[in-house]
Amino acid sequence: MAGAGLSRSRRIHDRLGARHRRRGRLVSDGEEPAVSLTPEELERYARHIVLREIGGPGQQRLGRARVLVIGAGGLGSPVLLYLAAAGIGTLGIVDDDVVSLSNLQRQVIHGTDEVGEPKIESAARAIARVNPHVGVEGHNLRLDAENARGIVAGHDLVIDGCDNFATRRIVNAACVAEGIPLLSGAIGRWEGQISLFDPARGGPCYACIFPESPEPGLVPPCAEAGVIGALPGLIGTTMALEAIKHIARAGTGLHGVMLIHDTLNAEMRRIRLRPSPGCPVCGGGASV
Repeated sequence: MAGAGLSRSRRIHDRLGARHRRRGRLVSDGEEPAVSLTPEELERYARHIVLREIGGPGQQRLGRARVLVIGAGGLGSPVLLYLAAAGIGTLGIVDDDVVSLSNLQRQVIHGTDEVGEPKIESAARAIARVNPHVGVEGHNLRLDAENARGIVAGHDLVIDGCDNFATRRIVNAACVAEGIPLLSGAIGRWEGQISLFDPARGGPCYACIFPESPEPGLVPPCAEAGVIGALPGLIGTTMALEAIKHIARAGTGLHGVMLIHDTLNAEMRRIRLRPSPGCPVCGGGASV
């Protein structure tokens, strides 16, 4: 099977090479000059490249992308691993926590021997094992209103997997101010939700849907309410998939849509989200 895969990879390389010779360079949708994929990249990402919706141009977009992931915990674990495997050029990680034993039931990017270590260091090692060609930029800090915009700036996509409303609101305001799409996920007990907020392109922002944080105790954290271990794997992997689609411009994404998984009852539903004309964040310009 390995030989067959290599042969297929060479055929892909030949096809892309022919296109390169015909056009003088590879381009993405007739607009972006792109560097040809190397033979190693063609083999590593062969199963992406044969997908009509991704192909060589889509894989090149992934390789040029800079993605910032907020949180290297339950959601961040599968997001980081699958984006690394997909060949994202640079992954930024923001997390000020250390690995604890209670994390390991769901935060699969970390191991038992890494308990007590900073999560960004543990995550960076795991990413390097999956794909050593992916750049990693670690931020061992907590986002706040002073530093958020500077950290978010320069990324093509921000993925929020944090576990508190205050940080989500800060991340949202920074993304709106920088005009960067925000892919947001949340989990609790048996249920998870995902949305892509992109007000710069006509969609709502997070504050349009959640204008105020809930009252203390109304939405308890996972430490109090619990969470089934496989749930962040399901939601986080779906977030990684949506990120790949968004960057590669493949298929229909979650722009202005909230996808909700109720895993206890094996149900899934979609809710259409609309901008709020009076939103103080995206309606009148964000300031962080």
